Amino acid sequence: MEKLKGITKGFIILFVLLLTACGGENAEEEGDDDTISISQIEWSENIAVTNMWKYILEEKGYHVELTLLDMGTTMSALANDELDVNLEIWLPVQDRNYLEQYGDDIHFSDETWFDNARVGLAVPSYLEEINSIEDLKEYQELFEAEITGFDPGAGTMEITEELIETYGLDYELISSSEPAMLAAIGQAIENEQAIVAPLWTPHWIFSELDLKFLEDPENVYGGTEKIHHATRSQFEDDYPEVAQWFENWKMDDEQIGELINHTENTDDPYDGAVEWVDNNRDIIEEWID
Repeated sequence: MEKLKGITKGFIILFVLLLTACGGENAEEEGDDDTISISQIEWSENIAVTNMWKYILEEKGYHVELTLLDMGTTMSALANDELDVNLEIWLPVQDRNYLEQYGDDIHFSDETWFDNARVGLAVPSYLEEINSIEDLKEYQELFEAEITGFDPGAGTMEITEELIETYGLDYELISSSEPAMLAAIGQAIENEQAIVAPLWTPHWIFSELDLKFLEDPENVYGGTEKIHHATRSQFEDDYPEVAQWFENWKMDDEQIGELINHTENTDDPYDGAVEWVDNNRDIIEEWID
């Protein structure tokens, strides 16, 4: 009888151990299923919205990984199912090449989260004689035949290369990063020098520095741009609730401006995003209702 009790006790312990192991494995699988990877591009508005969504999604129980990538790598990763989400696609002009290249492999949302974006070449407002891209030909020496750019592979950089050809400009487009480009603009304005760079709105720099867009008579940059998001092809099947939240997401000039201001003016952009979300719960509820 004692031997039977021992055997029974042994089976119970073994069963509990197996159950615990299976439970741990399921928890790990659920954790993996609840992890959403989002690319972060080193642009002020992208840093703002990626941190905003990280906070929103983590509040809802998801684990969010933000991975710093350039635009080209981001699109390739989405197409190869190595990334879940890219929150910033500018259409119809800036990122049209990516839409054409990856349209069959990536889900490009029809819905937009910002409908009043603009892209163009900008110069300091004190350059009163320079108001059109056409004027750059006459003032080539003043600008040292350079357009100060940002990330190589960004759609706007590719469009700017097309613009140089369209207008017959004998200029070189200098690649760097957004922070480096903004620093160069700030330095030039401090010294009242000439500089020309591709910029866009929404962007905090227009509230900090006196800049103007140059007229684009050939409309190379297009008119009003709309900002979409993109996901890997099966994301909606795997995360239908989150996919719907992204579709519901809408922001106006004031809202995105305030969010960028919060993330730009804190040591950690995430903390700024948390503060903005906590102050705008009514807006967030409209997206995730």
